[in-house]
Amino acid sequence: MSVPAEAALADVAGLGGFFAVTVGGDGAGWHPVGESYARGLADLVAERHARYGAEERVAASIAQLGHAARLWSPVLACALAHGIVLDLADLERADDGPRLRLPVARGRPAGGRLVEDLYELVVVRHLEALAAGLRVKVAPGLLHGNAASALAEAGRALARARPWLRADASRLVGGLLETGRLAGTGRLTGPGLGFRRRSCCLYYRAPGGEKCGDCGLAR
Repeated sequence: MSVPAEAALADVAGLGGFFAVTVGGDGAGWHPVGESYARGLADLVAERHARYGAEERVAASIAQLGHAARLWSPVLACALAHGIVLDLADLERADDGPRLRLPVARGRPAGGRLVEDLYELVVVRHLEALAAGLRVKVAPGLLHGNAASALAEAGRALARARPWLRADASRLVGGLLETGRLAGTGRLTGPGLGFRRRSCCLYYRAPGGEKCGDCGLAR
């Protein structure tokens, strides 16, 4: 039996920063995430450009990857730990950073089309809108690879924190990696949700950067 969405979000927030979504409270200092998508996360891209000294497309990739992780993590955890598909229609982003907020937590019971439902929720409604708004050219395959990488990492983090969910997480992540624009982006490499992507997020091109553990360029 599922718990209310607000209680589910409060529970999974303890799994780490990417799982945390603020619920309710004062709306000052937040804006609809769709506004950020229309601007291509321009403020976060600029911040990462300044922080890493990276070229703009590398900064855009890093910002998109981080946002994808903040979407996948609570969505996966609420679905697997509490049987809830979150409603992200009213999702907001902090004016001063990447944190996310829901004015009211809502969700519905997870059903038999969980893979399709989560793909629609995260990739179609959010990540595709973000990609369309980016003001710097980034290869679609790279962005899809970032989405897959963030998905796999969210599954690994959940499985580490709650080992009894590892098998379910592996099945769900594996199904998502065979769906839509995530298909062909990479593959799971073991029961611990190890992942090897076919593309690269370009972080190695930032001064002091390196290839990530799941990078398609890593040996």
